Amino acid sequence: MIDESSLRAVRGHLRATSRIVVLTGAGISAESGVPTFRDAQTGLWAKFDPQQLATEEAFRANPRMVWDWYVFRRELIGKVSPNAGHRALAEFASRHPGRLTLVTQNVDGLHQKAGSEGVLALHGNIFDDQWLDTPKPCCNADAAAAGSPPYCDRCGNLMRPGVVWFGEALPMRALDAAQVAARACDLMLVVGTSGAVYPAAGLARTTAGQVVIINPEPTELDDAADIVLRGKAAQVLPQLLLEE
Repeated sequence: MIDESSLRAVRGHLRATSRIVVLTGAGISAESGVPTFRDAQTGLWAKFDPQQLATEEAFRANPRMVWDWYVFRRELIGKVSPNAGHRALAEFASRHPGRLTLVTQNVDGLHQKAGSEGVLALHGNIFDDQWLDTPKPCCNADAAAAGSPPYCDRCGNLMRPGVVWFGEALPMRALDAAQVAARACDLMLVVGTSGAVYPAAGLARTTAGQVVIINPEPTELDDAADIVLRGKAAQVLPQLLLEE
């Protein structure tokens, strides 16, 4: 059971501040039924290590296999819907324009699907495509030749999923915006993340604001928290954001 006094304290912080950052991780999406990175290794894909598929090297070595794996993951994710936690964040931001900056490590687009705008997606979006190599004038994404993966029929450049692979830098515009918001905020809610993946997890250690962890299990950021709420996002966020 969630501690009621802690809930009241966080509601008080929410009422008192106009600068809120929410950082979300895989936990909030898992509550919607999105398979975690390793949970997607089922059936045909059970014999593969996801860390060996989600790299540029793997894609260049076997583009069809990696592309088909992402098609499989897109199909899994496409079957799920935002949960009460996603919706509570979107509704709060709609009622309080400009107060909340939403930063996510998730690539499933569920925050956007729930109605959140301006989401800082640090790891990209699995439903987006981009060119593998720097596009030439002949590279037109809207006219890419069909294939696994699609490609430019003039120069052979391949389309790839618009996600951050292992060994790649995060998109600088989103990361810079997240870091600026983290440093300036008065309250940060860290939701459904283990706190093990950097630089995203580092946002909670750079803010001067109050840090609230929302997670059913201990995380690597608990030591940075002012308040820890042990519970699932779909249960806790509506209690905080829709009853504040």
